[in-house]
Amino acid sequence: MTSPAGFRDQTNWSDGYYELAIEVGSSDDAQIQAVLSALWSAADVHGCFGRRDREPEEQGPVPCTVGSLTEFGHVYGQVRLPTGQLVVCGCVAIRGGDEGSDWLDFYVPVGALDQAGIAYWDGRPVFRSDVLDEWLAAIGAETFQSASFSMGVIGFEVSGCTDASTLAGKLPQTRDIGYLLPQGDYLLYGAANS
Repeated sequence: MTSPAGFRDQTNWSDGYYELAIEVGSSDDAQIQAVLSALWSAADVHGCFGRRDREPEEQGPVPCTVGSLTEFGHVYGQVRLPTGQLVVCGCVAIRGGDEGSDWLDFYVPVGALDQAGIAYWDGRPVFRSDVLDEWLAAIGAETFQSASFSMGVIGFEVSGCTDASTLAGKLPQTRDIGYLLPQGDYLLYGAANS
């Protein structure tokens, strides 16, 4: 039997990503590092590795840094879902350059969710999991307490689907995805409702 926490099992990394995508609001490496460190800690990720074709015990850990993201493209670990299952996870930085702000995407691949038996469709017209949404929202809220950011979105491959300037601090009334919007010192969570 395969494990949803196995790095070598490439089916764990298949079919896209369920993610918490955070618009950092800056392209400053120090701010991106602050959000990355807070996010990794809030999610309680086990390990930080630069390769997904070797099991964690077959490779040395890498620092959980912007430098590692630059060098490897992604960093990988294992995280415990709210159901108790340990699964593979990762994070990637999407740098906006002169065009806009940078994003950090923390994700669990759908292949691993399938192997963990997570129901994420429930017959809805939109690919979604209420259990994962609430869990990722809590991770986002804890991250925000340590390192502020412009906004976050939660769902299936949601990075860049909108941005803080477009939303202007207001939640859409009808939401196919979850939103995390700063309101001063606290983070407003608008769950998907459609």
